[in-house]
Amino acid sequence: MDTQPASAASLGWNFDPELLRRHDRPGPRYTSYPTAPQFHDRFGVDQLTAAAARSNASGRPLSLYVHVPFCTSPCFYCGCNRVITRDHGRGQAYVERLLAEAAQMAALFGPCREVVQLHFGGGTPNFLSPQQLQQLVAGLRRLFRFSADASRDISIELDPRMITPAQVAELGAIGFNRASLGVQDINPVVQQAINRIQPLEQTVAVMTACRQHGLRSVNVDLIYGLPGQTLAGFAQTVDAMLQQRPERLAIYGYAHLPHLFRAQRQIIEADLPSAEDKLALLGIAVEKLTAAGYQYIGLDHFALPDDPLAIAQRQGQLHRNFMGYTTHAQTDLIGLGVSAISHIDSSYSQNPRELPAWEVAVDEGRLPVWRGMELSADDQVRAALVQELMCHGQLDIAEFERRHQLVFADYFAADLQRLQALQDDGLARMSNGVIAATEWGRPLLRLLAMCFDPYLHDQRSTQRYSRAI
Repeated sequence: MDTQPASAASLGWNFDPELLRRHDRPGPRYTSYPTAPQFHDRFGVDQLTAAAARSNASGRPLSLYVHVPFCTSPCFYCGCNRVITRDHGRGQAYVERLLAEAAQMAALFGPCREVVQLHFGGGTPNFLSPQQLQQLVAGLRRLFRFSADASRDISIELDPRMITPAQVAELGAIGFNRASLGVQDINPVVQQAINRIQPLEQTVAVMTACRQHGLRSVNVDLIYGLPGQTLAGFAQTVDAMLQQRPERLAIYGYAHLPHLFRAQRQIIEADLPSAEDKLALLGIAVEKLTAAGYQYIGLDHFALPDDPLAIAQRQGQLHRNFMGYTTHAQTDLIGLGVSAISHIDSSYSQNPRELPAWEVAVDEGRLPVWRGMELSADDQVRAALVQELMCHGQLDIAEFERRHQLVFADYFAADLQRLQALQDDGLARMSNGVIAATEWGRPLLRLLAMCFDPYLHDQRSTQRYSRAI
C-alpha cells in the first residue's frame, strides 16, 4: 500500500492550516438556488400545474431527468437516494410506474415543447436491463416530442461492474450517446474501504465499448477525500483515466455526513484525509488534467477543449442544475421517479424520497409532489448570480445591474461584507467592476457563492451540507 501523504505544500498550494480552519464550513454545492433544504410542503400539485402553464407560454425546450434508485450493494461513501436490492424483478414495476408518472407530467406541457436532454441517474440506472431501458425510452418518446438535432443528449450513469460490452451495444442501439462511469479510485485498498471492488480492466472494457457503439462522450467520476487515499495513489488513478482520454471528468470531494447517510457509518473517520490533504488530492487532479489539455470547467468538472461543455463555458452559455454542469441552459427540467426534482418556470418541486410513498401516489393517479417552492423575485436574482459564479467563476457587475435593473452595491450590501473575508485571504477579488475567484479560490468556488446566500444565515440550515473543503 502506498503511504506517501497528500501534502498541499508539495503542489505549491500554500493553504496554511489556519486559513483552512477559517473557511472549512458546511455549504451547498449549488445545483440549485435556493437549495433543496428550503423546499416546503406548502408547494403541491396545484402550484406545479400553475408553473407548467406559465412555462408553456415561454416555449422553452425541456430536459428530462429519470431517477433509478436501485443498487445491488451499498457503496459506503454514497449519499444518493437509493434502494439496496438484488431482486431485479423490481425493475419492471418501476419502469411501468415511471411511464405512468411521465404521462401525467406530459399532459401539463404543450405538444410543441421539444426535449433536448434525457438523463438517467441513480442509484444505478443500469440496474434496469437494456430491454427495460428501451421500453422506457420508447415510452418517453411517445409522450414527449424529442429533438432531432445533433446536440440532443441521451445520457446514462453506468456502474461498470454491472454491465457487459454487449449490453453497452444495446444501449447505443436505443439511442444513448453519452455515458458517465463511476470509478472513484482504482486503488484496491481504497476500494475495499468503500465497499466497491472494481478492477481497472472492467472499467476500461466498458469505456471501449461505449466508443465502439455510438456513445460519443464518456464521462468518468472520481472521488477525492476517501479513506486510505494518498497523493501518489490518487495520482495513479488520474493517470490511468487519462490514458483512456475520457471527454469529461468529474472529480468530486467526498462529503462525510454519517448522521444523514447510514452507509457512511461504515467508514472510519480516522482514515479520512484532512482538509489540507483533500485540497492536495484535488490539486494533483487539477495539475495533471490541465497538463493533459483539459479545460477546468469549475468546482469539480473538467472537459476536453472541443467538448460541448468546454465550448459552452467559453461562449458564456454554461449552466448548472441538478444534473451538474450542462450545455442546456434555457430549458425547463422535468424530474421523474422517486426523489426526482423538477425546475419548471420559477418553481422547484420534488417527488417523495421514500419509494413506497412515490409508488402510492403514482398508483392512485396523482402527481407525486412531496414538496417544492415558488421562487421570489429576490430568489431569482440571486439564482442568476449563483449561476454566474458557479459556471464562470466571475461576475460582471455592470452587466448584472443592467440585466436585473438594480444597484449592485446597495442590493448586495450585506453580502459584499461577507465577501471581504475571502478577499482578505486571497480567495476572491473585486476590481474593475468584476467579482472573481482567484486561482486559489477556484477549487473553493462554493464559498464565493455562499456569500450571496441569505438562507445560510440560519445555522440550522447548514446541517445537511457537506464541508466546503
